Amino acid sequence: MGSILLQQGIPTSPGGIVDQYGPALIEVAAKAALFVVAFVAIYAIGRFVLVRLVKGALGARGFDPKVVGLGGTVARALALFAALSLAATMAGFGTVLAAFATLLGALSLALGFAAQDLLANFAAGIFILKDDPFGIGDWIEWPSGDGTKSGVVQDIGLRVTKLKTFDNELITVPNSELADNAVTNPVADDQLRIPFTFGIGYEDDIEQAKEIIVQEAATVDRLKGEPEPDVILTELADSYVGLTARAHIDDPSRGKYVKALSAWVQAVKERFDAEGIDMPYPYTELTGGIDIENMDDADLARADD
Repeated sequence: MGSILLQQGIPTSPGGIVDQYGPALIEVAAKAALFVVAFVAIYAIGRFVLVRLVKGALGARGFDPKVVGLGGTVARALALFAALSLAATMAGFGTVLAAFATLLGALSLALGFAAQDLLANFAAGIFILKDDPFGIGDWIEWPSGDGTKSGVVQDIGLRVTKLKTFDNELITVPNSELADNAVTNPVADDQLRIPFTFGIGYEDDIEQAKEIIVQEAATVDRLKGEPEPDVILTELADSYVGLTARAHIDDPSRGKYVKALSAWVQAVKERFDAEGIDMPYPYTELTGGIDIENMDDADLARADD
């Protein structure tokens, strides 16, 4: 057996093994040590510098803290990959680095195709947090497949936004749906106008009705005095004259809007009743007659029965 190993050039003694493979092992150990030292040093420096730069730049531009934190996470990941690449290059592991890059590229491509919707919602979440079209606690409305939906924002995440409806239901909406559609935020400003059309009869005094509507607006605590409520004639319908009234509320919310409108309409209705002003409902009057021809006496007798 020993003769066969000697014929193949494989040393059989410990000293021979060390003499033949020792330099190669020392070289591999040196490269590994260089890789570890270089990786630790580059990663520590890169993470410290890159993370601080990214967070500082995002914070200076007014990004949401969630986006700033996400930027720091991405910066740490970039520092990690950069440290691996540079350390492998310095240690002479070019083949390993090339294989790693190929594998990483293939995985990135596969994940990109598999997570298109996820990435779209993720990007939309960043833009929502940056552009700030609405905030937590805002009442918003947005178009959906089955009509317009509305709710109060509870949380804005990087993938979905959570809203609570006025029936106390929780809705989870993908961020791309809110970013790609027109979103109405009625409470974005300090004031919100409340319009409502009151219908009066054609025989009623228009100026008297306008005065009553304005006077009753002043009795509702939630309605603001400035700008003053106003009323304009906007419609001559089949059965009523339409008077559109407009008033404002401060620090608007959905609850304040509904309560103020309800109190105002009720006060005007009661005042109209007291003043004898009609609030007609639509009706249709049918006129005409029915002609009966070619009926004999027997048919008329049956019709009478």
